[in-house]
Amino acid sequence: MPAEQPDVTQPAIGNVLIKLLAFTLIISSMSATMFNIVLPEIRTDFELSMAQVSWVSTAYLLIYAVGSVIYGKLLDRYQAKNLITFGLLVFASGSLLGLLAGSYPFVLMARILQAVGASVIPALAMLIPVRYFPPERRGHALGISATGLALGNAIGPIVSSLLVSFVHWRWLFAIPLLILVTLPFYRKHLSSDIKEGGPIDWLGGGLLTGTVALLLLAITQGNMWLGAGSALLLIGFLWRIRTAADPFISRALMRDRIYLMGLMIAAIVMSVSYALPFLTPQLLADINRLEPGLIGFVMVPGACLSAYLGRKVGKLADIKGNSFVYHTASLLLFSCFLLLSLFAGSPAVLIGLIFTLGNVGQMFMQIVLSNTISRSIPRDQIGVGMGLLTLCNFLSGAVSTGIYGKVMDHGARSSWIPWHSNEASFVFGNLYLILALIHIGLLLLYRSVYVRKKKTNTNGHMLSNQR
Repeated sequence: MPAEQPDVTQPAIGNVLIKLLAFTLIISSMSATMFNIVLPEIRTDFELSMAQVSWVSTAYLLIYAVGSVIYGKLLDRYQAKNLITFGLLVFASGSLLGLLAGSYPFVLMARILQAVGASVIPALAMLIPVRYFPPERRGHALGISATGLALGNAIGPIVSSLLVSFVHWRWLFAIPLLILVTLPFYRKHLSSDIKEGGPIDWLGGGLLTGTVALLLLAITQGNMWLGAGSALLLIGFLWRIRTAADPFISRALMRDRIYLMGLMIAAIVMSVSYALPFLTPQLLADINRLEPGLIGFVMVPGACLSAYLGRKVGKLADIKGNSFVYHTASLLLFSCFLLLSLFAGSPAVLIGLIFTLGNVGQMFMQIVLSNTISRSIPRDQIGVGMGLLTLCNFLSGAVSTGIYGKVMDHGARSSWIPWHSNEASFVFGNLYLILALIHIGLLLLYRSVYVRKKKTNTNGHMLSNQR
């Protein structure tokens, strides 16, 4: 399998696109997180139950996860400039509808439209670094996009809290309209190469969409029947891959052991790493008794430091190689979870410092896995291949959240750490210790797949230590 080459030979064009992408990711990630803070206000305004108002976030997540793969497939067949135009216009239309909405159905429809449009962004975020940068500069590009994502996640809750202090929560829909300023630049700089559209296996895409949607609903609703339906659709999707002349996901990609192992490692890493943003606020609330506003201040420095280091980590991957960055990320995450296990119940300042360590490690890991996996995908499958990586990240985050929630509800009668003194610290200490040990296993798995002098995978392409 030949290594893919960037579509653009002029470095300046790639640099412009990656900066545009960083700004786009800031706005889109803010839009994804801002509304979580105002769910209580939406519930009160429209006299909703918690289950009803949760669809503001759930519907967005469902469509965003599935859309990233569908847009990824379309980016392999159609011009990126046309797809990003469609996506950003739909995103803006949803934002405008939400700004004018006077009832809950219109608010929900606005979030659905936002997700339909915004889901082109993670697909583009995976495509631009791969298509417009050679492998030796790809880490730098991924670092810039990771910086945009981290900045959006850091400032989204802050902007949301400040804005709703002065105006109605509906004005949160106005912020995503800023993304329209990027559209003329995307249309100017994205390649206009004519692609062979060709037929798309929409039946296979539909089966994949149904599989993911039912799985996420089964997790969020705790419904076993939805889970069974997801399993049946998954069987149908795998059958479609075997029988279709040109399946939605190519048979060659699904038989690539290196690619599939990379997806598996990324999914497990995301499942473990998701414990940081999910469990840490609960630890600070349950044990340290902090108010929500103070919890945000404890966690924001970690996101800010990750944003600052993003570009530097990307360059480090280009200079030292992916293996070096993965080992560094693994050490940071292992240390973070081990320290959280040992010091659960310590002052909030110490917890914040440890959280920052893990947040930086998580950003290291995101960059290196995207960089590593991108090198095992054929050029004509980059869109759908990287879209599947995004989908795996979403699914693993959703599944792990459900698992952590069940563990927290179940509690613990004893602690593996002798000085933990109550049931709450038992649970957090034991869980963090397990997650630290999982990272050792993940490091060994990564080394077995990627850290070799010279190996040939089942498709005949070469791996090296720099991967």
